[in-house]
Amino acid sequence: MTITDKQVTDALKQVVFFKKQNNIVDLNMVHQVEINEKGIKVSVVFPELADPSVGIVSNSIMKTLKTEFGEDYTIDVKPIAEKDLGKGPLSGVKNIIAVISGKGGVGKSTVAANLAITLSQLGKKVGILDADIMGPSVPIMFGVEGEQPGVIDREGKPYMIPIENYGIKILSLGFFVQPDQALMWRGSMINNAFNQLMTDAEWGDLDYLVIDMPPGTGDIQLTLAQSYNIRGTVLVTTPQKIATADVRRAAMMYRQDKLLIPLLGIVENMAYFIPEDMPDKKYFIFGKGTTDELAGQLDIPVLGRIPIVEKIVESGDGGKPITIDQDSPVTKSFIDIATNVIKQSEILQTVNMN
Repeated sequence: MTITDKQVTDALKQVVFFKKQNNIVDLNMVHQVEINEKGIKVSVVFPELADPSVGIVSNSIMKTLKTEFGEDYTIDVKPIAEKDLGKGPLSGVKNIIAVISGKGGVGKSTVAANLAITLSQLGKKVGILDADIMGPSVPIMFGVEGEQPGVIDREGKPYMIPIENYGIKILSLGFFVQPDQALMWRGSMINNAFNQLMTDAEWGDLDYLVIDMPPGTGDIQLTLAQSYNIRGTVLVTTPQKIATADVRRAAMMYRQDKLLIPLLGIVENMAYFIPEDMPDKKYFIFGKGTTDELAGQLDIPVLGRIPIVEKIVESGDGGKPITIDQDSPVTKSFIDIATNVIKQSEILQTVNMN
C-alpha cells in the first residue's frame, strides 16, 4: 500500500487541539510528514512541550493513523516547541529570569524592578512581567499606574502590547484591576491570568524578560517551572535567619527532579544601613553571614548586596526606580548584580548548547 502526504494530512484533520478548538492541520501545527515503507513520522508544533495536551494530541495522532493505514505501520510523533522554530509570542526572548523569595517583605519587587533597569542600562533589551497576581506593585514602581496596554490583532487573535517606560516593556495584572479591587481567585484562575501575561503579549525581541514572582512556592511557581523555558532564578533574601530559611525552601523547590531550574545566585537585600550624612559608614543591623552560609549550602554565588537607603522606598513609591539615579550608592550594587546575572546566564547558555 502506497501512502501519500495528502492522505496523511487528510487523516490528521481528525485530530483536534482542544485548547484552540480546531484540528492540527488547519492550525498549522503539522510541521513535517515523513513516509517510508515501515511507517510514518509526524513532527507537530506546540506552544509549550510541558503542556499535558502534547501527550493527548500525540496519542490521538498515533491512534488515528493506525486506524487509517493499519496496525502494521510504525507511527512516530515528534513534538516541537514553537520557540525552537522561532515561532510563538516568547520566541524573541533570549533569557527569562525569575526573581523569587521565600516570604514577602524582603524587597523582591524592588530587586526585580531595579535589575530590569540596570540590565537596560548595560545595553540589553529588557521586559518585566509582574506575576505577583495578588499584590502587583510594578506599575507603581515604574510610574505607569492606571495605564492600560494596547492590543494588536495577529492571525485573528488579540495580543497585548506592553507599556514602556525607562526603556523597559512592562506588563502586570495591576493594569487590569482597580486599586481597591480584591482578587479572590482560585489557583486555576491565577494560572490562566499568568499564562495570558506570558503568551498573549507582543514581547518582541528581548535579551531579558524579568519576572517578579509572588512569594512562596505556589501555583505560579509550578506553572513557570513546568511550562516555560527559564534561564534561571534570582533568589532574594535579607540577612535574618528566618528569611534565609524561607528562601532555602523556595530554592529547593526548583531543584526537584521534575522542576529543575538553575539558580543563578542570591541577592542580599537590606544588607546594611548607610546613614545619608555618613555614606562611608555601614551598620549591619540585621546581622551578617547567613546569606553567605546559604549560598555555600546551595553552591551558588552571592550576586550582590543592597544597602538600606531611605531613597529606595521613596523612589519606588514615586514611580522612579532608584537605579535611574546614577549617583546613588545603590546603583553600584545593582550594576554588580546585573553584571553577575549576565555572566551566570551566559555560562548556563554555553552549558546548554554543549
